[in-house]
Amino acid sequence: MTKDNSFLKEAPIGKLLFTLAVPTITAQIINMLYNIVDRIYIGHMENVGDLALTGVGVCMPIIMIVSAFAAFISAGGAPRASIFMGKDDNDSAEKTMGSCFSLQVIISVIITVVLLLFHRPMLLSFGASSNTITYASDYMKIYALGTIFVELTLGMNAYITAQGFAKQGMFSVLIGAVSNIILDPIFIFALNMGVKGAALATIISQGLSCLWVVGFLCSKSSILKLKFKNLKIDLKLTLPCLALGLAPFIMQSSESVISACFNSSLLLYGGDIAVGAMTILTSVMQFAMMPLQGLAQGSQPIISYNYGAKIPLRVKKTFKLLLISSLVYSTVLWACIMLFPRLFASIFTADTALLDFSQKALRIYCGVLCLFGIQIACQMTFVSLGKAFSSIIVAVMRKFVLLLPLIYIMPALMSDKTMAVYSAEPIADILAVTFTAVLFFFQFRKAMREIDKEPEKVKVNQ
Repeated sequence: MTKDNSFLKEAPIGKLLFTLAVPTITAQIINMLYNIVDRIYIGHMENVGDLALTGVGVCMPIIMIVSAFAAFISAGGAPRASIFMGKDDNDSAEKTMGSCFSLQVIISVIITVVLLLFHRPMLLSFGASSNTITYASDYMKIYALGTIFVELTLGMNAYITAQGFAKQGMFSVLIGAVSNIILDPIFIFALNMGVKGAALATIISQGLSCLWVVGFLCSKSSILKLKFKNLKIDLKLTLPCLALGLAPFIMQSSESVISACFNSSLLLYGGDIAVGAMTILTSVMQFAMMPLQGLAQGSQPIISYNYGAKIPLRVKKTFKLLLISSLVYSTVLWACIMLFPRLFASIFTADTALLDFSQKALRIYCGVLCLFGIQIACQMTFVSLGKAFSSIIVAVMRKFVLLLPLIYIMPALMSDKTMAVYSAEPIADILAVTFTAVLFFFQFRKAMREIDKEPEKVKVNQ
């Protein structure tokens, strides 16, 4: 890897996207293992696995909120830093990164205090029952203590990837995931700590990843340096980052709200087994979301840098390749889930009743997963171009305007009210993808016309 970013505007698009996307996809898959591995081990605990899995699943809305705050700052800050680098303004890029680092530390402290004080009533409102609240509370009390590690790992790792150091970004996640895989069985089974052990393994692993990320950004290997003098929060730099990060924040935090609404409705109509199945469904959905997000993140430095450098052809070619790749992946995974739903569900539980219920729910919930590649590709490109308003609109449309009302409308229209709740997801996805595609068509053309007014600065590689 070179010490400048000239490769982002000179290397062939296909090779460049592959080079950057493979590590970011790998990093997302590895990052997925943090919670997935916990659920796999917990779901196979003797005698109490199904209830423990449901309890930990109820924690997911809160965990999503923690991750959403990391995205709120980094998902806007990292593209802004890339755009500054494309303009040969590394000083502003470093100040942006430093300001965002300090803001993440402050937010981490606030979130930790809130979770330690109010986690139990939050869990009950998010779908925990008298049978599962003990497991949920045990997990969340320990997880809350590692909030700062989660925030800084997820947030600052985006600045490593934004510089084009995709392999280093992948390695930071790999450290934590491997640690988690090793520590989980030790704490859960060998030390007989159960869900408490799963939470402890997670925060220790995130702590190790955090040390690596911060250490790399302070080292000579990083183009952008995390410097003490830049840690003062500069509102002129951070406010545009927050505006741009608002869409990813809404998308991820709304997942928390949606998850809570799903769980409460499912508890009403189907009981603990329906909530437990939802834990499995969202886990399987992560198989789709994480690689797609990794692919999109791999494209972000290319799109942002070349947009800042005013090279429209490279931006267009990168988006086209991103869209095709995302659609191929989402379609293949959709076909596998439709054909083998029980196989996916069996990863998380051996309980026969839960397996039978989950395989039926999976086919409904993931019914139009094949289209989701369009949603991710368009939304991430909005963010990469710095188009905060458009990215916010598509995030709000899918979750709040469509999915949230449908969770409550569908049971009134179908006789099987439990499956009606699950059906809200594919119906909302069809409408949201249509809206996003139409909006993107017009906004992307407008953005390309704006930067095409000036002569291209470099020869474009095909």
